[in-house]
Amino acid sequence: MAVLWNADNPALQVSSQTAIAAAQKLDVKLSFVSTTEEPTLEAVLSRIGRHRPEGLLVMAEPSLIAQGGKITAFATKTRLPAVYAYPEHAKAGGLLIYATSYYDLFRRAATYVDRIVKGAKPGDLPIEQPTKFEMILNLKTAKALGLTIPKSILVRADEIIQ
Repeated sequence: MAVLWNADNPALQVSSQTAIAAAQKLDVKLSFVSTTEEPTLEAVLSRIGRHRPEGLLVMAEPSLIAQGGKITAFATKTRLPAVYAYPEHAKAGGLLIYATSYYDLFRRAATYVDRIVKGAKPGDLPIEQPTKFEMILNLKTAKALGLTIPKSILVRADEIIQ
């Protein structure tokens, strides 16, 4: 499975270690390809295509949000099932999104800003982990890839794109 990420993004170091641990448990080999390894995203995607992976994981790299159309078009064209981190990718044709609800995080961050504006010291506020995750499934893309999505997955989806 290819993993598209940005090796220069320190926030992705923990995510990459988590992906490696999960892959080892599932006996899946990961091949990390950084967005910084080639001069353009198109060249990076071409490199992934040459290796013919069985799947693609697009990590939560903010610079890739606007590139969702290019990435999802590549995955569909090469018939590569892909999992993404941003809802925008599902709307651009991505197969599956499973990630933290970023909108929920932003809403919760606003409560922290409110508390700080009212005098709370940032160092005294507790660190919170994400509590809400969302799954978005694009059935149109599944059909284009020739995939049948099990009912057990369909019932878990927060949103299904027809």
